[in-house]
Amino acid sequence: MDALKTQLEEIKVKLDQIPILQKAEEATKVPKEFLVLGGGVIFFVLIFFGIGAGSLCGIVGFVYPAFKSFEAIENRTRGDDTQWLIYWVVYAFFSIIEVFVDFLLYWIPFYYAFKLAFLLWAMLPQTKGAKFLYDSFLKDFLKKNESKIDKALNDAKRSAGNIASEVAAATAEVSAAGLSAAADYAKKESETDKKSN
Repeated sequence: MDALKTQLEEIKVKLDQIPILQKAEEATKVPKEFLVLGGGVIFFVLIFFGIGAGSLCGIVGFVYPAFKSFEAIENRTRGDDTQWLIYWVVYAFFSIIEVFVDFLLYWIPFYYAFKLAFLLWAMLPQTKGAKFLYDSFLKDFLKKNESKIDKALNDAKRSAGNIASEVAAATAEVSAAGLSAAADYAKKESETDKKSN
């Protein structure tokens, strides 16, 4: 029991250092420990039941790493650049897989809770999960299939270019036909007005 009280006191001291919790405590007249506990319970209930979990996973998986990537770019230290580049490669690979198996993931209970845990594990510098995945699996896979991936990307680029030029040509043709029809209509209306006057 004494150990629990000691830990609670340590937590209270840490919470005292957060100014926004002080303001929230003063405004609500609820101790900040209960505010944090209630917020944590609500957070885990939302994750547990999947309410807004997809958005939360997107925010956690994207916003914090994007900010840390920005810091890494602006910082002259090289190691953190590599860590965040590896994270983005793993995140992209995970996202591509997720797109193709999304209809199956819907049926996995607590998928978003697992996804959130995976993203945290992958991004946090303490765990370096993304580096572990990259070094143990992804690097070899990408190197082995690099030429196939490059070919697929070039084919997609070429196809997208063809489609874009076809759409542009069709749009120009429709626009020209529409302008011509509008001009003919305006001319007929003008002639009709002249005859009636």
